[in-house]
Amino acid sequence: MCEVLPGLSWEQLTNGMVTIAIIKAVKQGHVEFVSAVLNVCPELIWCAEAPSNQNIFMLAVLHRQDEVFRHLCKYSAKNSIFSRADGDSNSILHIAAMFEPSARRNTVPGAAFLMQREVQWYKEVESVVHPSALESGNRNGKIPRELFTESHKELVKEGEKWMKETATSCTVVAALIVTIMFAAAITVPGGNNQDTGLPMFLDKKVFMLFIISDAFSLLSASTSLLMFLSVLTSRYAEEDFLRSLPKKMIIGLSTLIFSIATMMITFCASLFIILQGKSWVVIPVICLASVPVALFALMQFRLLIDMVISTYGSRILDKKPGS
Repeated sequence: MCEVLPGLSWEQLTNGMVTIAIIKAVKQGHVEFVSAVLNVCPELIWCAEAPSNQNIFMLAVLHRQDEVFRHLCKYSAKNSIFSRADGDSNSILHIAAMFEPSARRNTVPGAAFLMQREVQWYKEVESVVHPSALESGNRNGKIPRELFTESHKELVKEGEKWMKETATSCTVVAALIVTIMFAAAITVPGGNNQDTGLPMFLDKKVFMLFIISDAFSLLSASTSLLMFLSVLTSRYAEEDFLRSLPKKMIIGLSTLIFSIATMMITFCASLFIILQGKSWVVIPVICLASVPVALFALMQFRLLIDMVISTYGSRILDKKPGS
């Protein structure tokens, strides 16, 4: 097909449904097809979808196809195309402000991070258009920012609900760990010396492991608790979904995982102290103690990684293909 395209006129390209094919490829994110066709037939970069008159740059932004949009931005004609409007006088920044239902893909963990992705897209497109586009109105007289707020109203509510439900669940766990670890620090295994008040096993290395891991668990759980409480009391503005809320969730979740791990270490250390010489009991219990830590890590670690990548990963226009 690419061998035939260079010799065809625009009318032949249209009648041969080549323009329709590249429009569909842009919508579905087939960057290899788009790249191959535009390399041999660069004029197709000007094609637009009827009847909306949205060009392929707009369609890539509307359907959140980052790889396609990055490839299209390599062409010198992009600045001229960015200045164009569709049939409803929407600029490409208006298109970035719209929420297309097809954008609900399983690439982000929850509605809050889908909202974060939407804000990221708006910011990216905002950075490449002319400043005058920020205040330009469409046929209904709405500027891009107003359109963004209107079209993402429901997503903001869903994101707030997701954040609060997740934070509430984690707050309960963190509060329980704080309570348990504080009680463990007061009632140390082996008790205290009646004369000095010091712990009986103070000189043993395993006791120091017990105290240190208990302190780490208590402090990390307290940090996690504060972070999740901060999430629950946030205002949930659109801009908060970009950095503020995700950062709090990342800190809260990572410290919670760490506190659970150190809590299990504290438990194992206390068993070593209490059941000295009973390795046939201690070792199986320690192995079993690692199970809840591993399960929680498996369930939540992927979520944590997705959060970090979504928040601190490369910008949409800076990402490498396939990342």
